Amino acid sequence: MATERLSSILSHVTGGSKSGLSAITQKHPDDVVITLAIRTPLAKGMKGGLKDTPLDGMVYKLLVEVLKKANLDPQMIEDICLGNVSDPKAAYYVRAASLAAGFPNTTGASSCNRFCSSGLKAVQDIANQISMGSIECGLALGAEHMTSGGDRLTRPFVDEILNSGVQDAVDCMQPMGQTSENVGRDFEISRDAQDRYSAESYARAERAQKAGWFDDEIAPIKVNLKDPKTGEEKTVTLNKDEGPRWGTTYEGLSKIRPAFPEYGDRSTGGNSSQVTDGAAAVLLMRRSKAEEMRQPILAKFVGATVAGLAPRIMGIGPSIAIPKLLGKFKINLEDCDIIELNEAFASMAVYCLNTLKIDHAKMNPRGGAIALGHPLGCTGARQIVTGLSEARRTKKKILLTSMCIGTGQGMAGLFVNEQL
Repeated sequence: MATERLSSILSHVTGGSKSGLSAITQKHPDDVVITLAIRTPLAKGMKGGLKDTPLDGMVYKLLVEVLKKANLDPQMIEDICLGNVSDPKAAYYVRAASLAAGFPNTTGASSCNRFCSSGLKAVQDIANQISMGSIECGLALGAEHMTSGGDRLTRPFVDEILNSGVQDAVDCMQPMGQTSENVGRDFEISRDAQDRYSAESYARAERAQKAGWFDDEIAPIKVNLKDPKTGEEKTVTLNKDEGPRWGTTYEGLSKIRPAFPEYGDRSTGGNSSQVTDGAAAVLLMRRSKAEEMRQPILAKFVGATVAGLAPRIMGIGPSIAIPKLLGKFKINLEDCDIIELNEAFASMAVYCLNTLKIDHAKMNPRGGAIALGHPLGCTGARQIVTGLSEARRTKKKILLTSMCIGTGQGMAGLFVNEQL
């Protein structure tokens, strides 16, 4: 069964055609295109630069930057969708923040939540509205203030679910750390392999940060920071990510104690994604509208899809979602120039890298969530911002993004860079 499943996955990944690539790179007036893609710096949760800037504050500050950079009448943006995981008040916050930032009350606002894919889900939501003719221009956001708390369940499921006899339903309660250890154990992803992969993620992020590659994707923002000891407040400008730890080595990572010893001994604080605050924005519109308003077209949104799998091994979700998406557009993995695959844990990143036979040079060339951080609702949008920035820098064309999703899902998105 496992061999048949792997063969099926690989046939989708390698079974593309030139006609598929030609089709997605063609330009049509009704294409959905991206005209702006920016983000805040990513800050360390609980102790970083955004710890005193809650979700509505982050969203407001990013929306202000969107209006500054878009060179667009705010009335043209018909809807805003915010991807967020942990805050049940997200819909209130995005609506109020948009009005305060300068959007008219005729611009709609909503929030969506599909765990770690929420940012991509927001992009898909806006893109689908444009494709269906409901709107011509919309803004997708992804934001998470993990300082305020995570997404863990506060109570067990009801007895009808727990006693249903459906193990997958019960397994939806498993903490993410447990699912990472499941992947490591079930698929024999060693601690050594995870630490080596993580060291490379840190090295890539360090190289990118030192070279200034992140600069064109980050919108610097001013925030108030409170000293936890004295209570004194000061205003600072955040302009770079706080996650990269320069000089991180495999030897150093190999000495870190397991983070989830009750479940296993392979996942650590060094080879798992960081707890992070941050936000990202992607402005989308119909190509004909962008041309009419003389907006710069950064990229074409091709499509996105979701796939489900057993919750206890949710980390391998990209290995299911990526072949499904590539199959829909009749292309193969070799056609993809840059692959932004979320590093929730090194266990799942190594699994997906090996199972899909991804060229590691193409995957997370600026490092991933292990080095940069993983603000849950933000990541799906942040990957697009980072991936398109890298595509512009290197003159690459096809961007693929993907992430695993808690409760057993995976999502993937496909984009064509037009800034060549």
